[in-house]
Amino acid sequence: MSLSSLRVALIVLGAGLLVAIPTALVLGSRASNSATSASITPRPSAVAPGRDDDDRKAELANRTVLATTAPSPAASVAATVQASASSKPAPTAPPPPTPSKPAPTAPPPTPAPSVVPAFSHVFVIVMENHEYGSVIGSAAAPYTNGLAASYGLATNYYGVSHPSLPNYLALTAGSTFGITSDCTTCYVSATNIADQVEASGRSWKAYMEDMPTPCYMGAASGNYAMKHNPFMYYNDIRTNAARCAAHVVPFTLFGADVSSGQVPNFVWITPNMCNDTHDCAVSTGDNWLRNVVPTITASAAFRNGGVLFITWDEGTSNAGCCGNGGGGHVATLVIAPSARAGFRSGIAENHYGLLRTIEDGFHLAHLGAAGSSSNVPLREYFR
Repeated sequence: MSLSSLRVALIVLGAGLLVAIPTALVLGSRASNSATSASITPRPSAVAPGRDDDDRKAELANRTVLATTAPSPAASVAATVQASASSKPAPTAPPPPTPSKPAPTAPPPTPAPSVVPAFSHVFVIVMENHEYGSVIGSAAAPYTNGLAASYGLATNYYGVSHPSLPNYLALTAGSTFGITSDCTTCYVSATNIADQVEASGRSWKAYMEDMPTPCYMGAASGNYAMKHNPFMYYNDIRTNAARCAAHVVPFTLFGADVSSGQVPNFVWITPNMCNDTHDCAVSTGDNWLRNVVPTITASAAFRNGGVLFITWDEGTSNAGCCGNGGGGHVATLVIAPSARAGFRSGIAENHYGLLRTIEDGFHLAHLGAAGSSSNVPLREYFR
């Protein structure tokens, strides 16, 4: 064999060996792994170094117990939920809703009539010289306060001037005529409430306590004083003797007129200087009213559409209202079958408004300041 041929053969042989050796190694490894896998059997885990066989047995036994008694995660969650639920009070059904009741509402106030009611008869009594607080709430005037509790009371009512006479003129003619004293010769030519009543076909009388004779012209007699008798200041009354004597009369005639049923449509009453509390105590005037008022309220004239006004001519202060001069804060009672029981009004009112009330109740025109919008009629006292 030549040298070149030998070299080729050796190269081929080496290449074969290079292929055969790795192949054999791979095949042998697979055979070895298969044999090993087939020969392995389960056995206990190896014991950790430094621990004897008894310790190992105890550990295995403890694991077996733990594995047997420990709850599964799902069971643990369920148990936790159950325990949480059992620790709270069992829910109770909500009580049925209580039916709501509408909030109680106060009855609506009785509206005041838009106009003064028609009067069949009007009675006016004028007392003297006391402020509101000297009469209302006073232990010296139990009868007067009883009337106030049963009928209407003006709590914000005022005289219009001082002294007495200007207030009497305001109540009967709607003006003081610039008079600022109790003069006895300061006569007035002016239309007055008596003129209006008479012109409407109604009757009237002024009853003067302690007046000695009808149409007495003197300034005073005993406890009678002309300054408290406004009708003797109007020329068309005082200068007409027959008319004056028929209509301006002593108070002693009042009882007879009531008893005979001859009560005029318009009745004016002036107590004497003691009984009107000018010269005597409030208790004296209260007792006088106790004797006189029941005669009025028991009469058919009062019970069938009548009204009684009791007022004080002036107080002791200069309080006033309604843009007029001040004659003091005085009490005024509105007593009528149609009056609102126990009613008290805080509306600002005065003598001009009282005159207006009488005129409205008789459907008459307004005299002087009685026609002013600031001097309102006393209409809220009636149902």
